[in-house]
Amino acid sequence: MTRRTVRIAVNGVTGRMGHHQHLVRSLLALREQGGLGLGDGTRLWPEPVLVGRREAALRELADRYGLTAWSTDLAGVLADPAVEVYFDAQATSAREAALRQAIAAGKHVYTEKPTATTLDGALALARAARAAGVKHGVVQDKLFLPGLRKLKRLLDGGFFGRVLSVRGEFGYWVFEGDWQPAQRPSWNYRAEDGGGIVVDMFPHWEYVLHELFGRVRTVQALTATHVPQRWDERGKPYDATADDAAYGIFELEGGVVAQINSSWAVRVHRDELVEFQVDGTEGSAVAGLRGCRFQHRAATPKPVWNPDLPSPHAFRDQWQEVPDNGESDNGFKAQWELFLKHVYADAPYHWDLFAGARGVQLAELGLRSAAEGRRIDVPEIAR
Repeated sequence: MTRRTVRIAVNGVTGRMGHHQHLVRSLLALREQGGLGLGDGTRLWPEPVLVGRREAALRELADRYGLTAWSTDLAGVLADPAVEVYFDAQATSAREAALRQAIAAGKHVYTEKPTATTLDGALALARAARAAGVKHGVVQDKLFLPGLRKLKRLLDGGFFGRVLSVRGEFGYWVFEGDWQPAQRPSWNYRAEDGGGIVVDMFPHWEYVLHELFGRVRTVQALTATHVPQRWDERGKPYDATADDAAYGIFELEGGVVAQINSSWAVRVHRDELVEFQVDGTEGSAVAGLRGCRFQHRAATPKPVWNPDLPSPHAFRDQWQEVPDNGESDNGFKAQWELFLKHVYADAPYHWDLFAGARGVQLAELGLRSAAEGRRIDVPEIAR
């Protein structure tokens, strides 16, 4: 067995996602399992190089996890020939320029979404990576959630018959920051800093819909800033200039209609923070982060509308759970493994910067739809 060390620049590692999901639960978890086997006797050993703006925070993370390489100098890290992969989990507004630097330096790039603040910028990154001959990928973690994998199993098995519609509910109450600290950074609520729930979540909905049900053909969206004032990390009030809720209708190829509500100003009355209900001619299912329940056509009850009497049906009890049928790893880690195998074993991988550009496109057109008050066609992106 040959161990090959792979130095990976991890930019934005002091943020919540960069720290917890990508550093700890992905790259360090790969080290805990002895590295990543490539099937030819080689095991990749990730060696993170922590990159960010706050020296003290980087040093503290490095000390906590026994890492030695960290820097506030991105250009210097990218100039190091020993660094082969660049990963970006920064704030959206900083991502495009950093990815452009990494591509120009000849690094393979893997990034959180959205990849850029505009479709033109996202496509320019994808085409630059292709021209440079570097491997490139975008995090599309929802596809690896146990609940959506179970839903995919039902789809692949033909359970639904003809799929009719998809209904999604996502969100939770993000505290304003005055009497309880907010669970999300303040930049998320400032449009000038790349914030907004459309920019954050529509790229997710694009790849979920595209991969499971078909390409999005049209979008119609209504956005709102339900909480107009919030308090930042220093306890100072600021005006929320970005949307904190979005109500979208998406028409997919094949005629499937999807409705997805996204909100940081909603209190949860469902089993999980995100749920998708899929209805088809032969059956229905409700999938969340981990679980998935289904109801077949033959087991569908026959309710009759009568507001004068209590319903005789316990509707939620009439659904069955899709069994696990195997272990599910952390979704971020699972996609890291696929991307590293793509880079170092040339394994197939299609969640690239062009796929990421589709998400940016849908967010851009969703905001335009909300501004203009109309349904907008979503053209297919030319690679």
